[in-house]
Amino acid sequence: MNELITTLDLSGSLIGYLAIDMAVAILLLGCIRYAMGMIGKVDTADELAKKDNFAYGISMAGGVAAMGIALSGAITGELAGSYQIEFIGMLSYGLAGLILIKAGRYIHDKFALPDFNKQELILDRNIAVALVDAASVIATAIVVRAAIMWVDGLTVDTFIALIAAWIVSQVMLVIITRLFEWKYAKNNGISFQTALVNEHIALSLRYSGYLISTAMSVTAASYFIIFDANALWLGIAQWVVISIILMALLTVLTAIAKFLVLWGINRREEVEDQQNVGIATIELATSFSIALLLMGLMS
Repeated sequence: MNELITTLDLSGSLIGYLAIDMAVAILLLGCIRYAMGMIGKVDTADELAKKDNFAYGISMAGGVAAMGIALSGAITGELAGSYQIEFIGMLSYGLAGLILIKAGRYIHDKFALPDFNKQELILDRNIAVALVDAASVIATAIVVRAAIMWVDGLTVDTFIALIAAWIVSQVMLVIITRLFEWKYAKNNGISFQTALVNEHIALSLRYSGYLISTAMSVTAASYFIIFDANALWLGIAQWVVISIILMALLTVLTAIAKFLVLWGINRREEVEDQQNVGIATIELATSFSIALLLMGLMS
Protein backbone atom coordinates (compact mmCIF):
# COMPACT_ATOMS: atom_id res chain seq x y z
CA MET A 1 0.00 0.00 0.00
CA ASN A 2 2.82 2.40 0.88
CA GLU A 3 4.46 1.71 -2.48
CA LEU A 4 1.16 2.44 -4.24
CA ILE A 5 0.77 5.76 -2.41
CA THR A 6 4.37 6.70 -3.28
CA THR A 7 3.78 5.84 -6.94
CA LEU A 8 0.62 7.94 -7.05
CA ASP A 9 2.44 10.87 -5.45
CA LEU A 10 5.22 10.61 -8.02
CA SER A 11 2.65 10.37 -10.82
CA GLY A 12 0.94 13.51 -9.55
CA SER A 13 4.27 15.32 -9.55
CA LEU A 14 5.03 14.15 -13.09
CA ILE A 15 1.62 15.34 -14.27
CA GLY A 16 2.42 18.78 -12.87
CA TYR A 17 5.71 18.94 -14.80
CA LEU A 18 3.98 17.62 -17.91
CA ALA A 19 1.29 20.30 -17.64
CA ILE A 20 3.91 23.05 -17.37
CA ASP A 21 5.99 21.73 -20.28
CA MET A 22 3.03 21.24 -22.59
CA ALA A 23 1.51 24.63 -21.75
CA VAL A 24 4.75 26.44 -22.59
CA ALA A 25 5.31 24.28 -25.69
CA ILE A 26 1.83 24.85 -27.11
CA LEU A 27 2.12 28.59 -26.44
CA LEU A 28 5.43 28.81 -28.31
CA LEU A 29 4.20 26.60 -31.16
CA GLY A 30 1.28 28.97 -31.59
CA CYS A 31 3.70 31.88 -31.72
CA ILE A 32 5.33 30.45 -34.84
CA ARG A 33 2.39 31.32 -37.09
CA TYR A 34 2.01 34.84 -35.75
CA ALA A 35 5.76 35.47 -35.78
CA MET A 36 5.91 34.42 -39.44
CA GLY A 37 2.99 36.66 -40.28
CA MET A 38 4.38 39.65 -38.40
CA ILE A 39 7.95 39.34 -39.71
CA GLY A 40 6.83 38.66 -43.28
CA LYS A 41 3.95 41.15 -43.10
CA VAL A 42 1.62 38.44 -44.35
CA ASP A 43 -1.97 37.59 -43.47
CA THR A 44 -1.38 33.94 -42.56
CA ALA A 45 -5.09 33.06 -42.53
CA ASP A 46 -5.45 34.46 -46.03
CA GLU A 47 -2.45 32.51 -47.37
CA LEU A 48 -3.38 29.23 -45.72
CA ALA A 49 -7.17 29.11 -46.00
CA LYS A 50 -8.30 31.53 -48.68
CA LYS A 51 -5.49 31.29 -51.21
CA ASP A 52 -4.72 27.66 -50.28
CA ASN A 53 -1.02 28.39 -50.66
CA PHE A 54 0.54 24.96 -50.14
CA ALA A 55 4.07 26.38 -50.31
CA TYR A 56 3.37 28.76 -47.43
CA GLY A 57 1.85 25.88 -45.47
CA ILE A 58 4.97 23.76 -46.02
CA SER A 59 7.18 26.63 -44.88
CA MET A 60 5.11 27.16 -41.73
CA ALA A 61 4.99 23.42 -41.04
CA GLY A 62 8.79 23.42 -41.05
CA GLY A 63 8.79 26.21 -38.48
CA VAL A 64 6.31 24.41 -36.23
CA ALA A 65 8.25 21.14 -36.45
CA ALA A 66 11.50 22.99 -35.74
CA MET A 67 10.04 24.60 -32.63
CA GLY A 68 8.83 21.23 -31.38
CA ILE A 69 12.25 19.66 -31.98
CA ALA A 70 14.05 22.45 -30.09
CA LEU A 71 11.58 22.36 -27.19
CA SER A 72 11.99 18.61 -26.77
CA GLY A 73 15.54 19.28 -25.62
CA ALA A 74 14.41 21.62 -22.85
CA ILE A 75 12.21 19.14 -20.97
CA THR A 76 13.81 17.98 -17.72
CA GLY A 77 10.77 16.94 -15.65
CA GLU A 78 11.49 16.21 -12.00
CA LEU A 79 15.22 16.81 -12.49
CA ALA A 80 14.40 20.54 -12.45
CA GLY A 81 13.66 20.28 -8.74
CA SER A 82 10.58 22.50 -8.70
CA TYR A 83 7.71 23.63 -10.91
CA GLN A 84 9.08 27.18 -10.93
CA ILE A 85 12.52 26.17 -12.17
CA GLU A 86 10.96 23.91 -14.82
CA PHE A 87 8.74 26.75 -16.06
CA ILE A 88 11.61 29.25 -16.19
CA GLY A 89 13.91 26.75 -17.91
CA MET A 90 11.33 25.65 -20.46
CA LEU A 91 10.33 29.22 -21.28
CA SER A 92 13.93 30.49 -21.42
CA TYR A 93 15.19 27.69 -23.63
CA GLY A 94 12.03 27.86 -25.72
CA LEU A 95 12.40 31.58 -26.41
CA ALA A 96 16.11 31.11 -27.10
CA GLY A 97 15.26 28.30 -29.51
CA LEU A 98 12.64 30.45 -31.25
CA ILE A 99 15.11 33.30 -31.71
CA LEU A 100 17.90 31.01 -32.97
CA ILE A 101 15.56 29.25 -35.40
CA LYS A 102 14.42 32.59 -36.82
CA ALA A 103 18.02 33.79 -37.00
CA GLY A 104 19.01 30.55 -38.73
CA ARG A 105 16.32 31.11 -41.32
CA TYR A 106 17.75 34.58 -41.97
CA ILE A 107 21.33 33.29 -42.26
CA HIS A 108 20.26 30.56 -44.67
CA ASP A 109 18.43 33.09 -46.85
CA LYS A 110 21.25 35.64 -46.87
CA PHE A 111 24.34 33.43 -47.02
CA ALA A 112 23.38 29.93 -48.15
CA LEU A 113 20.82 30.88 -50.82
CA PRO A 114 21.19 34.63 -51.44
CA ASP A 115 20.33 34.75 -55.16
CA PHE A 116 16.55 34.92 -54.84
CA ASN A 117 13.84 36.37 -52.61
CA LYS A 118 12.55 33.37 -50.69
CA GLN A 119 9.51 35.15 -49.28
CA GLU A 120 8.28 36.26 -52.69
CA LEU A 121 8.75 32.82 -54.22
CA ILE A 122 6.90 31.07 -51.39
CA LEU A 123 4.03 33.56 -51.67
CA ASP A 124 4.11 32.78 -55.40
CA ARG A 125 3.54 29.08 -54.48
CA ASN A 126 7.04 27.76 -55.19
CA ILE A 127 6.99 24.31 -53.54
CA ALA A 128 10.71 23.64 -54.11
CA VAL A 129 11.77 26.75 -52.23
CA ALA A 130 9.26 26.03 -49.45
CA LEU A 131 10.66 22.52 -48.96
CA VAL A 132 14.20 23.86 -48.69
CA ASP A 133 13.04 26.54 -46.25
CA ALA A 134 11.34 23.94 -44.05
CA ALA A 135 14.41 21.68 -44.15
CA SER A 136 16.75 24.51 -43.20
CA VAL A 137 14.82 25.44 -40.04
CA ILE A 138 14.45 21.78 -39.05
CA ALA A 139 18.21 21.31 -39.48
CA THR A 140 18.87 24.35 -37.30
CA ALA A 141 16.44 23.08 -34.67
CA ILE A 142 18.13 19.68 -34.54
CA VAL A 143 21.43 21.34 -33.57
CA VAL A 144 19.73 23.77 -31.17
CA ARG A 145 18.11 20.78 -29.43
CA ALA A 146 21.49 19.06 -29.15
CA ALA A 147 23.02 22.23 -27.68
CA ILE A 148 20.19 22.62 -25.14
CA MET A 149 20.68 19.03 -24.02
CA TRP A 150 24.46 19.49 -23.90
CA VAL A 151 24.53 22.58 -21.66
CA ASP A 152 23.73 22.59 -17.97
CA GLY A 153 21.91 25.21 -15.91
CA LEU A 154 20.64 28.71 -16.74
CA THR A 155 23.69 30.95 -16.72
CA VAL A 156 25.34 33.37 -19.12
CA ASP A 157 27.78 30.61 -20.11
CA THR A 158 24.81 28.39 -20.96
CA PHE A 159 23.47 30.81 -23.53
CA ILE A 160 26.94 31.62 -24.86
CA ALA A 161 27.33 27.88 -25.50
CA LEU A 162 23.94 27.77 -27.23
CA ILE A 163 24.87 30.65 -29.52
CA ALA A 164 28.31 29.16 -30.25
CA ALA A 165 26.76 25.80 -31.18
CA TRP A 166 24.24 27.61 -33.37
CA ILE A 167 27.06 29.45 -35.17
CA VAL A 168 28.83 26.12 -35.77
CA SER A 169 25.65 24.67 -37.28
CA GLN A 170 25.12 27.64 -39.58
CA VAL A 171 28.70 27.51 -40.85
CA MET A 172 28.36 23.78 -41.54
CA LEU A 173 25.05 24.25 -43.37
CA VAL A 174 26.47 27.05 -45.53
CA ILE A 175 29.51 24.90 -46.37
CA ILE A 176 27.36 21.91 -47.35
CA THR A 177 25.24 24.23 -49.50
CA ARG A 178 28.28 25.60 -51.33
CA LEU A 179 29.54 22.06 -52.01
CA PHE A 180 26.10 20.93 -53.19
CA GLU A 181 25.80 23.98 -55.43
CA TRP A 182 29.28 23.51 -56.90
CA LYS A 183 28.58 19.87 -57.74
CA TYR A 184 25.22 20.64 -59.34
CA ALA A 185 26.59 23.52 -61.45
CA LYS A 186 29.50 21.33 -62.59
CA ASN A 187 27.09 18.67 -63.87
CA ASN A 188 24.38 20.91 -65.32
CA GLY A 189 25.82 24.27 -66.30
CA ILE A 190 23.23 26.24 -64.30
CA SER A 191 23.19 27.16 -60.65
CA PHE A 192 21.38 25.19 -57.98
CA GLN A 193 19.55 28.33 -56.90
CA THR A 194 18.26 28.88 -60.44
CA ALA A 195 16.91 25.33 -60.41
CA LEU A 196 15.02 26.07 -57.19
CA VAL A 197 13.52 29.21 -58.69
CA ASN A 198 12.41 27.02 -61.61
CA GLU A 199 10.60 24.77 -59.08
CA HIS A 200 12.88 21.74 -59.25
CA ILE A 201 11.16 19.78 -56.47
CA ALA A 202 13.28 16.63 -56.81
CA LEU A 203 16.46 18.63 -56.32
CA SER A 204 14.99 20.40 -53.29
CA LEU A 205 14.22 17.03 -51.70
CA ARG A 206 17.77 15.80 -52.27
CA TYR A 207 19.19 19.00 -50.81
CA SER A 208 16.82 18.78 -47.82
CA GLY A 209 18.26 15.36 -47.06
CA TYR A 210 21.77 16.82 -47.09
CA LEU A 211 20.77 19.65 -44.71
CA ILE A 212 18.99 17.47 -42.17
CA SER A 213 21.59 14.68 -42.17
CA THR A 214 24.38 17.25 -41.76
CA ALA A 215 22.61 18.69 -38.72
CA MET A 216 22.27 15.18 -37.31
CA SER A 217 26.00 14.54 -37.73
CA VAL A 218 26.73 17.79 -35.87
CA THR A 219 24.40 16.54 -33.14
CA ALA A 220 26.22 13.21 -32.98
CA ALA A 221 29.46 15.11 -32.39
CA SER A 222 28.03 16.58 -29.17
CA TYR A 223 27.85 13.09 -27.63
CA PHE A 224 31.65 13.01 -27.32
CA ILE A 225 31.93 16.25 -25.34
CA ILE A 226 31.09 16.93 -21.70
CA PHE A 227 29.86 20.45 -21.01
CA ASP A 228 32.28 22.39 -18.82
CA ALA A 229 31.62 26.11 -18.34
CA ASN A 230 35.27 26.60 -17.34
CA ALA A 231 36.50 25.12 -20.63
CA LEU A 232 33.68 26.27 -22.87
CA TRP A 233 35.70 27.27 -25.92
CA LEU A 234 37.74 24.09 -25.80
CA GLY A 235 34.47 22.15 -25.86
CA ILE A 236 33.18 24.16 -28.82
CA ALA A 237 36.47 23.65 -30.70
CA GLN A 238 36.27 19.90 -30.07
CA TRP A 239 32.66 19.95 -31.31
CA VAL A 240 33.75 21.63 -34.56
CA VAL A 241 36.56 19.14 -35.21
CA ILE A 242 34.42 16.08 -34.46
CA SER A 243 31.56 17.52 -36.55
CA ILE A 244 33.84 17.81 -39.58
CA ILE A 245 35.05 14.23 -39.12
CA LEU A 246 31.50 12.90 -38.78
CA MET A 247 30.33 14.94 -41.79
CA ALA A 248 33.05 13.31 -43.89
CA LEU A 249 32.11 9.87 -42.54
CA LEU A 250 28.42 10.58 -43.20
CA THR A 251 29.20 11.58 -46.80
CA VAL A 252 31.06 8.33 -47.48
CA LEU A 253 28.49 6.09 -45.80
CA THR A 254 25.55 7.84 -47.45
CA ALA A 255 27.16 7.53 -50.88
CA ILE A 256 27.65 3.80 -50.36
CA ALA A 257 24.10 3.33 -49.07
CA LYS A 258 22.55 5.26 -51.97
CA PHE A 259 24.60 3.26 -54.45
CA LEU A 260 23.31 -0.01 -52.99
CA VAL A 261 19.71 1.07 -52.41
CA LEU A 262 19.41 2.48 -55.94
CA TRP A 263 21.62 -0.09 -57.67
CA GLY A 264 21.43 0.09 -61.46
CA ILE A 265 19.75 3.53 -61.48
CA ASN A 266 21.44 6.67 -62.79
CA ARG A 267 20.62 8.89 -59.85
CA ARG A 268 22.03 12.08 -61.34
CA GLU A 269 19.99 11.71 -64.51
CA GLU A 270 16.81 10.71 -62.70
CA VAL A 271 16.89 13.51 -60.14
CA GLU A 272 18.64 16.35 -61.93
CA ASP A 273 17.45 15.85 -65.53
CA GLN A 274 14.12 14.02 -65.22
CA GLN A 275 13.13 15.58 -61.87
CA ASN A 276 12.14 12.18 -60.48
CA VAL A 277 10.60 13.01 -57.10
CA GLY A 278 10.40 9.34 -56.11
CA ILE A 279 14.14 8.76 -56.49
CA ALA A 280 14.88 12.04 -54.71
CA THR A 281 12.65 11.02 -51.81
CA ILE A 282 14.49 7.69 -51.51
CA GLU A 283 17.77 9.62 -51.42
CA LEU A 284 16.41 11.87 -48.66
CA ALA A 285 15.26 8.83 -46.67
CA THR A 286 18.65 7.16 -47.13
CA SER A 287 20.52 10.26 -45.95
CA PHE A 288 18.25 10.51 -42.93
CA SER A 289 18.60 6.81 -42.11
CA ILE A 290 22.40 6.81 -42.22
CA ALA A 291 22.55 9.95 -40.08
CA LEU A 292 20.13 8.40 -37.58
CA LEU A 293 22.23 5.23 -37.40
CA LEU A 294 25.36 7.34 -36.91
CA MET A 295 23.68 9.20 -34.04
CA GLY A 296 22.63 5.89 -32.49
CA LEU A 297 26.14 4.48 -32.70
CA MET A 298 27.71 7.59 -31.20
CA SER A 299 25.26 8.04 -28.34
